Amino acid sequence: MDGCEVPVRESRVELIVFIGIQATGKSAFYLQRFYRTRVRVNLDMLKTRHRENLLVTACLSGQTPFVVDNTNLTRVDRTRYLAPAKAAHFATHGYFFQSRVTDALARNGCREGDERVPDLAIRGARNRLEMPLLAEGFDRLFFVRLDEQDQFVVEDWKSGCENAPIRNGA
Repeated sequence: MDGCEVPVRESRVELIVFIGIQATGKSAFYLQRFYRTRVRVNLDMLKTRHRENLLVTACLSGQTPFVVDNTNLTRVDRTRYLAPAKAAHFATHGYFFQSRVTDALARNGCREGDERVPDLAIRGARNRLEMPLLAEGFDRLFFVRLDEQDQFVVEDWKSGCENAPIRNGA
């Protein structure tokens, strides 16, 4: 380079996978942070895996950034999105939402109608929740929690999961 050239940054399209039990703020976080820039893939809205697969395939083939706004509790659940995204050369980021059962039950209690899920579902989800690992295929992981004013706080994931308490209030 002769000093006049600007290095080109590699720009990759991004898949974001949300991870956490119900009522931890995933959909609200999407609306606040990603609504205008990324397609939302949400099984609650799409109703069937077939429809979800169609939308994911369209995003991958069209090189469109998207967010999977589901609980994605297990590594197997997450692989469904990570493997094809990696094959399509997407950057892959995971956002783990602090999953304290007592907090989720309190937030769920404020929901109405179809938005509210049975308390048993939240407890069951917590029992199935597997902590995410970079080795699953994530390029980056983040930890998301709500502060005392119900504002989202996003931190880089710390190895050993010391910033992701999930048993408190279980």
